[in-house]
Amino acid sequence: MSRPPLPDYPWDHMIPYRERAAAHPDGVIDLSIGSPVDATPTIVRDALAAASNAPAYPLTVGTADLRNAIIAWFARRRGVTGLTLAEVLPTVGSKELVALLPFLLGLGEGDVIVHPRAAYPSYEMGAVLVGATAVAEDDPTLWPPEAKLVWLNSPGNPDGRVLDIPELQAARARARELGAVIVSDECYAELGWDGQWADVPVPSLLDPRVLGSDRRDTLVAYSLSKQSNMAGYRTAFLAGCADLIGRLTNVRKHAGLMLAQPLQAAMIAALTDDTHVAEQKERYRVRRALLKPALEAAGFQVDRSEAGLYLWASEGRDAWESIDWLAGLGIIAGPGPFYGPHFPQHVRLSLTVTDERAAAAASRLAVV
Repeated sequence: MSRPPLPDYPWDHMIPYRERAAAHPDGVIDLSIGSPVDATPTIVRDALAAASNAPAYPLTVGTADLRNAIIAWFARRRGVTGLTLAEVLPTVGSKELVALLPFLLGLGEGDVIVHPRAAYPSYEMGAVLVGATAVAEDDPTLWPPEAKLVWLNSPGNPDGRVLDIPELQAARARARELGAVIVSDECYAELGWDGQWADVPVPSLLDPRVLGSDRRDTLVAYSLSKQSNMAGYRTAFLAGCADLIGRLTNVRKHAGLMLAQPLQAAMIAALTDDTHVAEQKERYRVRRALLKPALEAAGFQVDRSEAGLYLWASEGRDAWESIDWLAGLGIIAGPGPFYGPHFPQHVRLSLTVTDERAAAAASRLAVV
């Protein structure tokens, strides 16, 4: 059976607003895409260079050294202990993982994939690519009985929402009731800002307080793109249910999906050093402290955004009107409708600009 054509790439709709912003005499301030602008840590680049002589094919499962580094990182940074080599798997970035996971799990037409209401578009696209049905719903009691895969995203993109331990417990219990695989995308977990998350680590779905030691049908995805400025490296990993990791590894072997050997060495360097992570978080804290009050003073309400890399804001009017108004200031933001139909009045603004550009954006917002 033929499948419907893929939708247009949404960011193409931003072209006229980008052109409007480009006309600003002091240049564009692009807050629309969460692409890191700060340097990749020296320790990571040095590890990459030292491992650059890599004539042989890498293993799909990654080296034992990398998997042990992932295990140690989960114990040290996320409070997840007891993982084994069979319960972790490196991937070629997290976007590839999100888009391909339904295929790797063998899902297709007639299956339902649940994702957050405010969601990174790739969760829905993963369903589209295999002909499954995507359902946007945050309330576990409303997840349909046909659900085969449930995506959580905490802290959320675009809204910065954090799921606490009781919420994670409820989500996991409902997934078990449905017989669905549940996967939590946690790539912003190091970036907690407000409320309890200013002092307490963002919890993981694999936290023993959520599931004890029973990791069946449960996975967590993480990326080094944000914490270590390694978006260009495409380095991420999965952890959790050994049976699922085994299936995914087997399919990836057949498909020839593997992470380059030098990149695995770079990952080890990033995963074993916490200093650069704290330094990068402080950079984002400074930029957030400039942008958030400036937005609020300009008439925006910042919703959620207690963690993560973005400010999720609304003026109480159509998002495209806000996008156009910001473009007139030379500021590019992301329209809320790109993240689901439930947010027609929101815009997303990223913290991934230099200190100078963050200050410039705050200055422009203060003039109006």
